[in-house]
Amino acid sequence: MVCNLCPRRCGALRTETEGNGFCGMGTLPAVARAARHFWEEPCLSGTRGSGAVFFCGCQLGCVFCQNAPISRGGQRGRAVTPRALSELFSRVEALGVHNLNLVSAAHVWPAVLEALALRRPGIPVVWNSGGYESPEAIRAMRGLVDVFLPDLKFAKASTARELAAAPDYYEVALAAVKAMREQTGAAVYDADGLMTGGTLVRHLVLPLRVDETLTILDAVARELPPGTPVSLMRQYTPMPSVTAKGLDRRLTAREYARAQDRYFALGLEGYLQEREAATRAYTPAFLDEESLKLLDGLETP
Repeated sequence: MVCNLCPRRCGALRTETEGNGFCGMGTLPAVARAARHFWEEPCLSGTRGSGAVFFCGCQLGCVFCQNAPISRGGQRGRAVTPRALSELFSRVEALGVHNLNLVSAAHVWPAVLEALALRRPGIPVVWNSGGYESPEAIRAMRGLVDVFLPDLKFAKASTARELAAAPDYYEVALAAVKAMREQTGAAVYDADGLMTGGTLVRHLVLPLRVDETLTILDAVARELPPGTPVSLMRQYTPMPSVTAKGLDRRLTAREYARAQDRYFALGLEGYLQEREAATRAYTPAFLDEESLKLLDGLETP
C-alpha cells in the first residue's frame, strides 16, 4: 500500500511486513511486549496491572525515547495478523488485568482496530500514544477504544523538529487530543477509582524546556473541558545517544516546581510524579519470557 495513515502522510510503500516510511514498519502490527504492566497512572495500573501490548515502530522520532530499541527499528518484535492479535488481546485479558493498554499503535491502526472488532474485550481498551494522530484514526476508534492516553510533548516547532522530526507536532497533537476528549467525554471511574472511559493527557517535563511546559498546560486549561485529568511527569531519563542541549541530565527540582506551580495555579487535576520516577528501571523488557509465552503459537504472516 501507499501509506498516509499518520499525520506525516509520507506516501511510503508498505507491504505486510516491510515499509520504507518514517515508522519503518509494514502494515501488520509487530508486537515487542505483552504483559502485566504496573507503571501507568494509578487509575490504570490499579492493583492487578494494566495489560500492556507494545508495538514496534513509531510515527514520531523522539531522540530521547526510552523504548528506542523497538520504536526506532533496532528490535523488530513478532509480526502478527489481525486475527492473531485479537487472540493475543484475549490472552492478555485472561491475565486478570484492569484494561487492555495498546502502546504506540498509531502507525498500524487499521490492523489493530480490525483485531478489536473481531472480539471486543470485556475490559476497557486504552489507546496509549504520542498524541501525533490523524483525525481519521480517532474517528475510526469510536466504539472500540474507551480511554485515550495521549502525550502532549512539545509546544515549539523548533523543539519538535529537533527532538522528533515533527515541526507540526503541537498543532496536530493538540487537535488530536481535543478530538479524543470530545469523543470520550468526561473521565469515568469505577467504584475502585479505575478509569473506564475518558481522556487522560500526559506531559513529560524536559530539562531547559519548562517554558514549553507552561504553554502546554495553559493550552490544556484553555482548550479542554475542566476536569480533564492531566499527568505531569518528571521521569525524563537521559539516554546515551542524546546530544540535544540540556537532555544529558535529569530534570531539576526547581524546573519541576515551576511546572507544578502552573499546574496548581490553573486548577488542573490528575497526577504528579516523585523524583524517583526518573530511572531506567521503568523501561520495560521486550520479548521477555512472559511476552514470548503469550505470543507462542499465534498466526504469523
